Amino acid sequence: MCDCRMTGEDTASFPQLQSWFVSMKIAVIGQSLFGQEVYKELRKEGHTIVGVFTIPDKDGKADALATEAEKDSVPVFKFPRWRLKGKAIPEVVDQYRAVGAELNVMPFCSQFIPMEVIDCPKHGSIIYHPSLLPRHRGASAINWTLIHGDKKGGFTVFWADDGLDTGPILLQRECDVGPDDTVNTIYKRFLFPEGVKGTVEAVRLIAAGKAPRITQPEEGATYEGIQKKENAKIDWNQPAEALHNWIRGNDKVPGAWAEVDGQKVTFYGSTLVDNGSTVNGQPLDIPGASQPGLVTKNGLVLFGNDGKTLLVKNLQFEDGKMIAAAQYFRSGSSAAVELTEEEKAFAEEMRVVWKSILSNVAEIADSTDFFKSGAASMDVVRLVEEVKLRASELQLQNEDVYMATTFQEFIQMCVRKLRGEDGEEELVVDYVEKNMNNMTIRMPHQLFVNGEFVDAEGGKTYKTINPTDGQPICEVSLAQVADVDRAVAAAKEAFEEGEWGKMNPRDRGRLIYRLADLMEQHQEELATIEAIDSGAVYTLALKTHVGMSIQTFRYFAGWCDKIQGTTIPINQARPNRNLTFTRREPIGVCAIVIPWNYPLMMLAWKTAACLAAGNTVVLKPAQVTPLTALKFAELTARAGFPKGVVNILPGAGSLVGQRLSDHPDVRKLGFTGSTEIGKQIMKSCAVSNVKKVSLELGGKSPLLIFSDCDMDKAVRMGMSSVFFNKGENCIAAGRLFVEESIHDQFVQKVVEEVKKMKIGDPLDRSTDHGPQNHKAHLDKLVEYCQRGVKEGARLVYGGKHIARPGFFFEPTVFTNVEDSMFVAQEESFGPIMIISKFKDGDVDGVLSRANATEYGLASGVFTRDISRALYVSERLQAGTVFVNTYNKTDVAAPFGGFKQSGFGKDLGEEALNEYLKTKAVTIEY
Repeated sequence: MCDCRMTGEDTASFPQLQSWFVSMKIAVIGQSLFGQEVYKELRKEGHTIVGVFTIPDKDGKADALATEAEKDSVPVFKFPRWRLKGKAIPEVVDQYRAVGAELNVMPFCSQFIPMEVIDCPKHGSIIYHPSLLPRHRGASAINWTLIHGDKKGGFTVFWADDGLDTGPILLQRECDVGPDDTVNTIYKRFLFPEGVKGTVEAVRLIAAGKAPRITQPEEGATYEGIQKKENAKIDWNQPAEALHNWIRGNDKVPGAWAEVDGQKVTFYGSTLVDNGSTVNGQPLDIPGASQPGLVTKNGLVLFGNDGKTLLVKNLQFEDGKMIAAAQYFRSGSSAAVELTEEEKAFAEEMRVVWKSILSNVAEIADSTDFFKSGAASMDVVRLVEEVKLRASELQLQNEDVYMATTFQEFIQMCVRKLRGEDGEEELVVDYVEKNMNNMTIRMPHQLFVNGEFVDAEGGKTYKTINPTDGQPICEVSLAQVADVDRAVAAAKEAFEEGEWGKMNPRDRGRLIYRLADLMEQHQEELATIEAIDSGAVYTLALKTHVGMSIQTFRYFAGWCDKIQGTTIPINQARPNRNLTFTRREPIGVCAIVIPWNYPLMMLAWKTAACLAAGNTVVLKPAQVTPLTALKFAELTARAGFPKGVVNILPGAGSLVGQRLSDHPDVRKLGFTGSTEIGKQIMKSCAVSNVKKVSLELGGKSPLLIFSDCDMDKAVRMGMSSVFFNKGENCIAAGRLFVEESIHDQFVQKVVEEVKKMKIGDPLDRSTDHGPQNHKAHLDKLVEYCQRGVKEGARLVYGGKHIARPGFFFEPTVFTNVEDSMFVAQEESFGPIMIISKFKDGDVDGVLSRANATEYGLASGVFTRDISRALYVSERLQAGTVFVNTYNKTDVAAPFGGFKQSGFGKDLGEEALNEYLKTKAVTIEY
């Protein structure tokens, strides 16, 4: 995201600087976590910190920099001021000089330091400033970068002089500033981590004698003073973009404000809004604004004088109370939640925590206000962490504390979040509702991006069809390239900056377990949606499509805290000692593209392992079966998954799938589908950024039936191997080889059983065989059978479209199939049984015929001879071999193909390897 540059020496030269390294005596003059990190890194570099000069304690609490230095027994000085009436305080300067510093490093120094101190060390003083000098000299530089709408930001390390941020430049780095960046996002993404590195790099240059002194140009120089509350009032006579810049530039300090309903209201969390969409909401009069704001379900919509809009998420009143802007007209109306005994116990635990933080308060009453009782920003961080220790499933943000400032409000907020009833984070879903299968099913139909259901770019939609009657179920949002980019950006943010990437693996497992529980609570609804969208028989959908999906998430939830590396003995070069170990780390943003035959189960097989490993997901369901994936998205939000972790994009494979393959921020792509498309995906992934790929592709799985088999079982399981899920089954037995002596008997029994199959409405509990998934596939099956007949195969039963509404196809049986025929070589992906004979006892011959295919997904053998079973299973070239059974997959057993059936595994421990990367670490000690 960031385009970094460096003035002076190129960063590539830093390894060479190590040979120039000189340990220096450094005084660190500054404060905050930033100062603490610079201090720690300088010590790691081998420099001696002779003194730390920071601000006095606040409310009895030392600054983070002071706390860190005191742990190392480094002298710490906490001067309230260095100058008095513009002149240096002699005793302060004397104490500073006594430490004997050779260089002053000033990270986030908020005090005025006299020139007697600046010029004292032999190497002078360097200071970090969060702007690209000479632009934005003075305080609040990050704020002004946003207020001015700069497209580039960054930081400068410069040599301090007697001007205000006017000294010569030593080093600069820049980054892009996005339209919705805030002080917080720029600071976390770039100014803090890269600023610490940059400050340490500047010290390296000084130690090597290579630090430049580049005079600041006056051209482009600007000076802005510190932003104060009284100056942060909003001028409404501006375009929307300028209003947005003003609000985000003042967020969170000092806070842009305006008068609303007779009181000062501060606005937080601004984003620009796409003005192509219609906005509905309750009007809110704002004096001076070009038109009233609108309180909507998403927040407060504001209008610039150009008619364009922005959205504000949070509002704060004069008494310090903060609310979600969407709750403005309901802020005083929410009824108190009655607590259970367990919740009461949690409340009392938190009362003790509040008391420990607010030590000056005699008793924590329900009306005790956290901030009015003296709490500061560091206390907010502590409170949030204390909550996590007591209720790890409760993921609070700092903003939550600002929105519930009294103890009673805080407990009520926590309880609502624990129950999934929190109004502020309320998930907004525009359902399509249908009454069927003795229930009301509620189906989301929009894209799911960054934790919200949203329309596709340009409002594009398409109809998803019920294969039972050929009629539309509903309109579904059709994702565009811009939607893919937004989803990938959200997933990247969630992985790199969000709480998901920082979450304890065990807590991640708890979320996945909770998701599985929610899926189980909604299993009948999910199975009904699966039946009407994919044509799956409801009873099968309930047991397999949904049931195995739930099992899969539970299985992988248990793996979250069991992903381990290893220690490795290496040749040690004496006298040095070495420790080498591996870390197994998540890959990052993973794209998943799934087929239409098992819409929810294929999602689960890949997504569960992906999430358990700690990655984030952008998933494209099949265009013809998007609805269970979107319902799944809703359940992830209700389970408490952070925004951006799961994103669902219904759309065309040629557009959405291709963009995911090409996207430079996607680091892994998992695909299940045809071999032809798999090859194209693999090529795109290689060309784009060499992203990791796993492919589960086509199959023509052989099933070998020997004359000593249990005939009834072989017939029953043979039918299951072909007709299971209407033949729309990746491991379906694409060709049965039956030993000659039992061939006719086997065929006769199969036809007898096929004739008993009930074909009809998949919601009917007595139905055995539902409709094919979509019309194009139905037409392909008809054509497949016509070609088989034309080539000389014997059509024993079926082979036709059933004359009724919907996409129903007769279960079909072919015999007399020769190896050279199209139907013997190509997958039908439908309910078509292809039977060939083989000579009695010709085990090696039938194995040769079974393996004479480019596919190798699954296979099977029926025989009572255990020696023959083992011999055949060893020689069948397939990722799965079933012996005297078929279709018996389990969440703990790895699943995947050989040859052109793909590579990589779903399910089992091996599936985790597809979503992890291994890093080797060697330490010399």
